[in-house]
Amino acid sequence: QVQLVESGGGLVQAGGSLTLSCTASGRTFSTYASAWFRRAPGKEREFVAGITWSGRSTYYADSVKGRFTISRDNAKNTVYLQLNSLEAEDSAVYYCAASRVMRSSPSYEFWGQGTQVTVSS
Repeated sequence: QVQLVESGGGLVQAGGSLTLSCTASGRTFSTYASAWFRRAPGKEREFVAGITWSGRSTYYADSVKGRFTISRDNAKNTVYLQLNSLEAEDSAVYYCAASRVMRSSPSYEFWGQGTQVTVSS
């Protein structure tokens, strides 16, 4: 079992930055791929970024490419999402997920409770 807890969300002005963290419990977290998804009001949950268990490969949605960066520190059981140049359209609840295989569909084994990001224009 892996339990995920997100933190770092908040209110930020357009153009600003935030860093989200996802801390996992469980000794095997370093063997899991991880991803960030988001869900805005009235919209479906969408893939934002993913990272393989080693951290060597990362993937991004076109909408965030060049603005967001996903990374991980397996020694700390933590995955990060750096959000830069934020836009009002980035406002959503951001969820961390983990699974044996990284994929852009939301078919992940483990999910966090989410953290709210609100960007004011």
